[in-house]
Amino acid sequence: MTIKEIVDKLIRKYGTRDPIKIAAMMGILIQFRNLKGVLGYYQTYRRIPVIHVAMGLPETLIAFIVAHELAHRILHPNVNVPFLRANTFHSIDKIERQANQFAVDLLIPDELLLEGMSIYEAAEACGVPGEVAHLKTAPKRRT
Repeated sequence: MTIKEIVDKLIRKYGTRDPIKIAAMMGILIQFRNLKGVLGYYQTYRRIPVIHVAMGLPETLIAFIVAHELAHRILHPNVNVPFLRANTFHSIDKIERQANQFAVDLLIPDELLLEGMSIYEAAEACGVPGEVAHLKTAPKRRT
């Protein structure tokens, strides 16, 4: 199953694209904390899934960070990215790219692109950072 298919299934299941609402319906806690050097991270603490988000961020960026961390919960549930980054030489590029693609596909509706918006216009309208907008999966034209 592709990342786009996983995202579409998630949207159908929960009836929303809002990552904060999806996280709540999945029983994932969201905590705002003073974080140094990171915008957010996902962890399971005593079998409780938690998304930590840096305090003081703009609302639109919070949605992207929650969507990115939600991706780690769904796509990489047993991978501890902060541990890998700090303690190993394993490349986490693929894992982070997948989480970014998930977040972009979740937050940018295909309809915006099908209606003629550029990927960068759609990203700005949906609070997606421009530097990851190119990860949006091309929508299928309906016939």
